[in-house]
Amino acid sequence: MIDLGISKLALIGAVALIVIGPEKLPKVARTVGALLGKAQRYVADVKAEVNRSMELEELRKMKDGFEGAVKDAQSSVESAGKDFEDDWAEATGNTPASGVTADDYSHLGSSYNSSYNARTAPKKRWRAKRAAVPQWYKARSGQRSHIQSGAARVARFRPRINRIAP
Repeated sequence: MIDLGISKLALIGAVALIVIGPEKLPKVARTVGALLGKAQRYVADVKAEVNRSMELEELRKMKDGFEGAVKDAQSSVESAGKDFEDDWAEATGNTPASGVTADDYSHLGSSYNSSYNARTAPKKRWRAKRAAVPQWYKARSGQRSHIQSGAARVARFRPRINRIAP
């Protein structure tokens, strides 16, 4: 790269002052500064874009690695589960669990399923629950014992002005 020291910059400035002239030199200097700023911003944007693309590529590679590891783990778990089921069936003398049907669980009875399906949500008894709290406890803890609308509450606590009628 070009090594620009103070002496070289002073020489360039003196030549520019002679060639361009003192009237146009500030305008040219502003234009050159603006162009250099645009060039630096462009270079910074290109660097940032390259860095983003490199990071994105690394993240894609990492994602592919994780997906491969998950697939391997899933296949090993499935194979271990199948081996366990086969070993269990062999040890207990039953058929493998893959052949299990709903009829195998018929000994549990149909009352379980019918009671579950027929069950309805319990009714809300909030009035009974609210009445179960004694009034002295409500007063001590600051709970409201009587419900009022906002307008009624404002009217209740509004100071009364005694006006004398003319």
